[in-house]
Amino acid sequence: MSSAASGSGHGLGIWVEAIRNDRRATVGAIILVLFALVAAFGPLLAGDPQALVGMPLQAPSWHHLLGTTGQGQDVLAQLIVGTRVSLLVGFSVGLAVVFIGALVGVTAGFYGGRIDGLLSLLFNVFLVIPGLPLAIVIAAYLPSGPLTVALVLIVTGWAWNARVLRAQTLSLRQRDFVAAAIVTGESDIRIIWSEILPTMTSLLLSQLIGSTLYAIGAQVGLEFLGLGDVSAVTWGTNLYWAQNDSALLTGAWWTFAPTGICVALVGFALSMLNSGFDEISNPRLQLERAWRAHLERLGQRATRSTPVVRNHG
Repeated sequence: MSSAASGSGHGLGIWVEAIRNDRRATVGAIILVLFALVAAFGPLLAGDPQALVGMPLQAPSWHHLLGTTGQGQDVLAQLIVGTRVSLLVGFSVGLAVVFIGALVGVTAGFYGGRIDGLLSLLFNVFLVIPGLPLAIVIAAYLPSGPLTVALVLIVTGWAWNARVLRAQTLSLRQRDFVAAAIVTGESDIRIIWSEILPTMTSLLLSQLIGSTLYAIGAQVGLEFLGLGDVSAVTWGTNLYWAQNDSALLTGAWWTFAPTGICVALVGFALSMLNSGFDEISNPRLQLERAWRAHLERLGQRATRSTPVVRNHG
């Protein structure tokens, strides 16, 4: 088996193991799957989220399970339809941010020299500039819409991933298997793709989760501030219209609480998935877990102190 196949299989195997064996990862995966099903099939059943179906600001009832908005639209329909757009933007931005970060960071770390200097200068500039103010400025001057929000988040969110991956590549560049590939005459692209990237599968997956969590939260925040297309139906615009209709002052909690709970649940699911994955892939946590298992086999309980185990057998 090639190093690419073994590295990729090992990384994906850890991912599957984390979901199967860690409760936190299992809970996170179940919640994400439920939201994915709602995003995929919910809009087919929800109807037109922009249709005026009742009096404005009606409380939840059997006719409208989550009530109506300040314009008389069904809150449940808007929540379901907004799930698709928000999750699509969040995961698309997460993938794009990790891809750009990997492209820039791995290239800088592998080639070094002037290329490393120029690319490091580039992402260090983006790291120095505050992300949220830059996103607000860019979004204010571009045409509104989910695509613009996604573009803004990609531009402001890739640099940290590039810096981390550059450092990891600099370390891997000195390993024997990379030196052997260079000596045998393999091309740079093949070395990067087949030798270096597969060993960083766990790091890339962790970055994907973190970037997606960042993207969903930032998208909702920007649209809540009115920097998106307020005529579109997303979680962010739902909160924008709730604030615009003075939902807090009128006590119309149903216009913003369901959306806020959904954002929190997705963030919670991603955090649990990342935590469970880190429990499996982090060497320090692996050592602690092995130590606890060893103590349990000896009939002892792990504490904050470091016990001395004497095994006379």
